[in-house]
Amino acid sequence: MERIERHASHGGVQEVWKHASSALQCEMRFGIYLPEAAARGEKCPVVYWLSGLTCTEQNFIGKSGAQRYANEHGLIVVSPDTSPRGEGVADDPAYDLGQGAGFYLNATQQPWAKHFRMYDYVADELPALIEARFPVTEARSIFGHSMGGHGALTIALRNPGRYRSVSAFAPIVAPSQVPWGEKALTAYLGDDRAAWKHYDTVELLKDATERLPLLVDQGDSDEFLDRELKPELLRAACEAAGHRLQLNVRAGYDHSYYFIASFIGEHLAYHAKALR
Repeated sequence: MERIERHASHGGVQEVWKHASSALQCEMRFGIYLPEAAARGEKCPVVYWLSGLTCTEQNFIGKSGAQRYANEHGLIVVSPDTSPRGEGVADDPAYDLGQGAGFYLNATQQPWAKHFRMYDYVADELPALIEARFPVTEARSIFGHSMGGHGALTIALRNPGRYRSVSAFAPIVAPSQVPWGEKALTAYLGDDRAAWKHYDTVELLKDATERLPLLVDQGDSDEFLDRELKPELLRAACEAAGHRLQLNVRAGYDHSYYFIASFIGEHLAYHAKALR
């Protein structure tokens, strides 16, 4: 591992590290915010943030304003890149497939299968790395935005007991039923829709063994709301399964980081309460 950035921020430090990933077979980067307590060597709970399409680790650490709230609550916040990258890693000219669009799954189809294993990276490899190298407790939570909201919800649902809380901003809740998801799942997993269910929140809710409450914020002026996000499908799935959902529809907000920055404090407070 090599630290490539370090910036003082709101009493703590924002860092960026790079390392060789065994799951993805390429070099990966992640951001990590260490609050003042962690910078002193005290162990703190950790929250994992998963970003959306086209993003790297830089979008969240530069635009969300999360550092202020993370320091107030004594939270370490880890924000990985959204896909494998580099020479030899498969890509596609479209923004919603390939590098920058890992969809937090384990690909089984060529040319993606060798590198595109973001599920293993986020669920297993990255937490093991963080817990070995940084002053974190065993308490962890997860949240994300758009494609990353999809990743946070599905990873939490598939790993009962691993996370204390989960939340999402404008998540893709039913990728099997929307263009973004249908394109990515076909490319990465093939035509067998049964395989898609492992990466679809609406489908996973039907058999969820843990009733971890879901917190979701969605702007009603989001340009992707009706075509790609469809939060009404999440509401219906939660009602059918008896799964607790807090769905906040925010008037006037779009899909951008202006939306995330406006409510990131509420999400980190929510996770802080669960992590104590």
